Amino acid sequence: MTLYDHPDCPFGMKVRIVLAEKDWDYDLVTVDMGANQHRQPEFLKLNPFGQVPVLVDDDTVVYDSTVINEYLEDEYPEPSLRPDDSDLLARVRLLEDYADTSFTLPAMAIEREMKKGVLDRDDVLVKRANAVLGKGLAMLNGQLVGKEFLVGELSLADISFAPALMSLDRLGVSVDASLGNVRAWISRLAGRPSIGSLPKAS
Repeated sequence: MTLYDHPDCPFGMKVRIVLAEKDWDYDLVTVDMGANQHRQPEFLKLNPFGQVPVLVDDDTVVYDSTVINEYLEDEYPEPSLRPDDSDLLARVRLLEDYADTSFTLPAMAIEREMKKGVLDRDDVLVKRANAVLGKGLAMLNGQLVGKEFLVGELSLADISFAPALMSLDRLGVSVDASLGNVRAWISRLAGRPSIGSLPKAS
């Protein structure tokens, strides 16, 4: 099994967390995005969209982090990271989609702006993205009432939020003291070796 990835990619981190939770050995190939390796013909044969991560498992090639993690659950179900109950599974998938499209992307937008010089930085965009994350954290705080994780035990839902959550301090996004459920959840996630050991983006 081989994973094509970039260290700073939060979507790749999702896959790496799942592989670590399953204690599965794999070869990691770093794709140099700065050198446009993801746009070279050799890589485009794996993923015509030119994006990481990409998983190659024998003759099977899978891309898109959510699809990769579903594939890993299907092929290597132990330990399970999704519930058997269809209602709960639907909840996991809804939260995962929210994490991908409405939580991780604003965090990535802040990341991009923070790498720019002060004069080039779009402070309006940063403020807007920060507000979106704040609303998301408030929503998650309500979801976590009386729970350790979002849907039962640790699941793909929690894992989908983890990369962005682990970057909040570095991005200058504060978790309000009133969001006690989220604060405790972040601590629980950070305490897991699969998440706490992730390389931090520069």
